[in-house]
Amino acid sequence: MQPRVQAFFDPATFTASYLVSDPATGSAAIIDPVLDFEPKAARLSTQSADALLTAVTAQDLTLAYVLETHAHADHLSAADYIRGKTGAKIVIGAHIVEVQKTFIPVFEAEVAADGAVFDVLMNEGDDLPLGRLSIGALHTPGHTPACLTYLIGDAAFVGDTLFMPDYGTARADFPGGDARTLFRSIQKVLALPPQTRIFVGHDYLPQGRADYRWETTVGEQRAKNIHVGGEALEAEFVAMRQARDATLSAPTLILPALQVNIRAGALPPPTAAGNVFLRLPVSHSEKIVSGPPEPTPR
Repeated sequence: MQPRVQAFFDPATFTASYLVSDPATGSAAIIDPVLDFEPKAARLSTQSADALLTAVTAQDLTLAYVLETHAHADHLSAADYIRGKTGAKIVIGAHIVEVQKTFIPVFEAEVAADGAVFDVLMNEGDDLPLGRLSIGALHTPGHTPACLTYLIGDAAFVGDTLFMPDYGTARADFPGGDARTLFRSIQKVLALPPQTRIFVGHDYLPQGRADYRWETTVGEQRAKNIHVGGEALEAEFVAMRQARDATLSAPTLILPALQVNIRAGALPPPTAAGNVFLRLPVSHSEKIVSGPPEPTPR
């Protein structure tokens, strides 16, 4: 059975969020919603999340879940905002506990490393009802230890594990990431039926393409993905991925994003004066991701 899938693309972070619904019942889930954050002014807004909620209301859908494919390092999650507006349950992979254990000490975050700030922790093989459909899970680590691919009908939502075939695959140099693990996770996705629709978490325009895209198929990935398509070998992929990752700078929003996203999208608690602060852990920043600094704009 095919779910209805609507994509919402955020050009500021190149993130594709999704509204997925069962056409028969109107039961719905939102995947990887963005909380808008302007880093120079530290200004938050909910425009992207509100667009998703407006679509839910306009189509008379019943929002059951917010599905997080992983703890994102490139954007802040709007999961907690949407939960507060709708009562939808926040779902993430059970290995989020490992990610929390890594980053809670970095930010001295006031949250327990037990996943309890999320509502549902999924392991591979678990299922959740979505009307007459179900939400299944593949554990696809490598980009992060907690990455999940959600399987809903004929659709797979892969987060940052795979990108469009002409762009390739995700980086694997964050703490707990591993290129060899990523390659093996991708093989699990590519073992799905070739007609399976794949929805990626980001699109970054490769040379020669001017339009953003976020939907492909398993068959197309098998044949054309520039990193893992055809007869790609694990050792060659690992060497390529490690060399490529060594050239990448840290995502612009990695420090605000991680400390919010390990809290399921909630901000840190306010101070006694009522102010909310995000931390810049200077003494730990070099441990979060390796690679060169961002180039100076010209």
